[in-house]
Amino acid sequence: MNSKIPEDLMERAYQGKCTKEDALQLLEVPPFELFRFADELRDLAVGDTVTYVVNRNINFTSRCIGTCGFCAFRTNNGKVLSIEEIMEKVREAEKANATEVCIQGGLLPDVGLDFYQGIAETIKAEFPEMHIHSFSPMEVYHASRVSEIPVKEALRKLKRSGLDTMPGTAAEILSDRVRKIICPSKLRTSEWVEVVRQAHAAGIPTTATMMYGHVETPEERIDHMLIIREIQKETGGITEFVPLPFMPYNNPIGEKMIREGRYATPGLEDLKIYAVSRALFHGHVDNIQASWVKLGKKLAQFSLHCGTNDLGGTLMEESISRSAGASHGEMITVDELEWMIHGAGRIPKERNTLYRGVEFASGNVRKMSGCGAYE
Repeated sequence: MNSKIPEDLMERAYQGKCTKEDALQLLEVPPFELFRFADELRDLAVGDTVTYVVNRNINFTSRCIGTCGFCAFRTNNGKVLSIEEIMEKVREAEKANATEVCIQGGLLPDVGLDFYQGIAETIKAEFPEMHIHSFSPMEVYHASRVSEIPVKEALRKLKRSGLDTMPGTAAEILSDRVRKIICPSKLRTSEWVEVVRQAHAAGIPTTATMMYGHVETPEERIDHMLIIREIQKETGGITEFVPLPFMPYNNPIGEKMIREGRYATPGLEDLKIYAVSRALFHGHVDNIQASWVKLGKKLAQFSLHCGTNDLGGTLMEESISRSAGASHGEMITVDELEWMIHGAGRIPKERNTLYRGVEFASGNVRKMSGCGAYE
């Protein structure tokens, strides 16, 4: 069957030069033709291996001075976990063979950089090998302002305290028009970009996310991805791209959408986002992650044929998406993740945060239960 995707468009994608116009055109081709092309690009970039990380989410507080209209997690008087309570969760993660803890929380008034440094330093003192993947660009920006120091200095201090990588969250849609509607008090597009660039300059790699499916246009989604691509071309510090469908429940933006008869994005639209992101990022960001929490396990599994090659983490304690209506669970076992990957005809592989194989002190890569794909 002849391809419905123009040859010149495919050639630009192979070369890592897919344009905004190309991406918009890809959204209009028959979905399974798009998925086939994205799957081919995925195979070229990473082969048939599908990765995941054994990790734990730790949200240290729901209290937040922010005014994001999409947030169902925020409270005015939520509890703030003590360092010891955070450490108990880290110890549980270590016992479960987690290699990463992802720590984020609401923006606390008058809480500066010392708070975040204290968390990182305490974890590293007890678990020097535990990877700390924590503190969003918004948290770093907020802490630097409270502490009255430049973002650049704040990041250097966090790095010295033990921060290994930073989640590229708080990006939502990198359009100031959109941000004025959904998160007017959050850092602007240029400020988010600058924090991420400074993190990379400080030797702190980041992920990159996109929360879509609310008030943005298809063009703004593509612009967002192109901004991420430009950062990556400049710094090379982005480890993965994670599209996150908006959860419209229990928050003001979502309630307005539902009154207008608009609900969460259809699954087909989600898969097209993953596929187009693979085309836009080919040659720049190899890893496209599907969120099983937001998509559900079966759609996340199918996305492995639409350009994705990573299923994220075991999480152990996911609360932010759950508060906004996600109903697919707050943790998943390694065995179930591997079952999903095998079911998609792919080869599972545990990774660390930087997409390297997991090794123990003996130097042997962990043997996957029920797999035998590698040892």
